[in-house]
Amino acid sequence: MTKVLVATEKPFAKAAVDQIEAVVKEAGFDFALLEKYADKAELLDAVKDASALIVRSDKVTSEVVEAAKELKIVVRAGAGYDNLDLDACTANDVVAMNTPGQNSNAVAELAFGMMIAMARNAYNGTAGTELRGKKIGIHAYGNVGLYVAKIAQGMGMEVYAFDPFVSAEKIKADGVTPVDSVEELYSTCQYVSLHIPATPQTKESINFDLLSKMPKGGVLVNTARKEVIHEADMIKLMNEREDFCYISDIAPDNKNDFAPFGGRFFFTPKKMGAQTAEANINAGVAAANQIVDFIKNGNTTFKVNK
Repeated sequence: MTKVLVATEKPFAKAAVDQIEAVVKEAGFDFALLEKYADKAELLDAVKDASALIVRSDKVTSEVVEAAKELKIVVRAGAGYDNLDLDACTANDVVAMNTPGQNSNAVAELAFGMMIAMARNAYNGTAGTELRGKKIGIHAYGNVGLYVAKIAQGMGMEVYAFDPFVSAEKIKADGVTPVDSVEELYSTCQYVSLHIPATPQTKESINFDLLSKMPKGGVLVNTARKEVIHEADMIKLMNEREDFCYISDIAPDNKNDFAPFGGRFFFTPKKMGAQTAEANINAGVAAANQIVDFIKNGNTTFKVNK
């Protein structure tokens, strides 16, 4: 019998779990749930006879993959998948997937919530600034970038985008201005919304040279990954430019180093881009449906490993 395990240290909402279970059982599969596990040993034991695995930000390491002798597929409920050991999955004939697009609106709305709060000085009673008429650059024009563009247009901002994997024609068709380089994006826009994945090529790529190109009053909004930020360079820049602000939905490794810049940074207490009831359900149910489609029909549309 095919067994689908949902293993989440930080659980899905109950409504999401109920819908995932319904999808799994309707397909004729067994359903298993491991929530709030405190030790990796619990996960290693739970995956032993699992045919499929759904996780959120849980680490699916080579140890986990090798312990799961029956595992055929693992799906990360969300867009990012750097918590999955793709090499280990490939070596053990396990298909790894993500669920792109399911959290996009939630992430985009959070980005703007943080932008507005920063522009209005965290509502401390002093005069702030408006977003209307300002230029915003979208660094990586995927699902989240598209939603950011739509919200920005609705707020009367000038919207630019850079993504070497998306054609200029596609970007223009959405009413967004494409630019030819990442340097042009950062030097043009007061606000930059960052959506690149954490890869060997992108880690620490958002550095001093790039950020220093931003105009006066520059604001970087990071709802991607903390690993893409060169933290030492960010601190150097904020020391040298009292006009620069940094906001993110995940705290940096050295949060205390930002203490001298009070009022010019904001970090949510944990990664919160997908923390809405709608996104929680959407990503989990999408993961379940992708597992069913893969096992029954061999569909690998959202496969992320080789």
